[in-house]
Amino acid sequence: MITFYINDKGYEVTDKWESNCWTSVENPTPEERNFLVSGLDVPESFLSDIEDSDERPRRDEDDGWQLIVLRVPIRRNESRIDFTTVPLGIIIRDDVCVTICNYKTDMLDDFVVYSIRKKISVSNPYELAMRLMLSASVWFLKYLKNINVQMMGFEAELQRNVQNDEIFKLQRIENSLVYFVTSLKGNDVLFYRLVHSKIFREACDEELTEDVEIELKQAEETTSIYRNIVNNMSNSYSSVISNNINATMKTLTSINIIFMLPTFIASLYGMNVTNYLENNPLAFFIVLGMSIVLSLMLSLYFRRKDLL
Repeated sequence: MITFYINDKGYEVTDKWESNCWTSVENPTPEERNFLVSGLDVPESFLSDIEDSDERPRRDEDDGWQLIVLRVPIRRNESRIDFTTVPLGIIIRDDVCVTICNYKTDMLDDFVVYSIRKKISVSNPYELAMRLMLSASVWFLKYLKNINVQMMGFEAELQRNVQNDEIFKLQRIENSLVYFVTSLKGNDVLFYRLVHSKIFREACDEELTEDVEIELKQAEETTSIYRNIVNNMSNSYSSVISNNINATMKTLTSINIIFMLPTFIASLYGMNVTNYLENNPLAFFIVLGMSIVLSLMLSLYFRRKDLL
């Protein structure tokens, strides 16, 4: 889908492309891709780079075109992972400004609504790129709040009963945080490269760059904290599972020993040798009573030693 925006105290949709408008492209069709290449003369190599879901954050230049790739978070309800990150390309030259992402994101729609609500005026495409990086950092924090809620829920479930499903859910969160950590580190490197370039220093005011830096650092620190918490939870519940197994094995071993005692006595008095009870009419009941008494004594001993 392709959308054209013009900025006048917030981004508003326009019907067709205009000079210095923002062209936002999500999940481009072949016709829209052809419009970017043929109509706006966007290098096709840039579009191919953005199609790579593992593309790293970077800045590139080609024949006057600026390509900025940053990683943005998205929600992906799959069995393997809930949240991940995807590349968002920002392509700039003269009066052309294009953002392209091959996935549907909540961030871009929210950014447009926020710009209208706050009546944000963007003077140049480089400022737009910086504001999109700010919005991406904010959305990292929003999704991290959702992850935190999930973590607390899983922790409560694991405290009640350790099941494989809860462990797998915790692993999904850990996978999401790995993607977040890696992407935020890449965005951080990209941010410092941008602020140290002359064109961005002149196009973006100091307050905006400070806001981006603060939000980016906060997202990095929060992700790192949550990742440590998840790792600690995983280690703790691994220990719990190991302790439960040890306790079960201890109980089973104790029960096995208790049942071995009557078997031993019955085997001893069942041998075809002199045992002084072979002519006693109550021999069976004596052996049975001995087995029961000794088993009970052994059970009480194990219970006292907390082995049962």
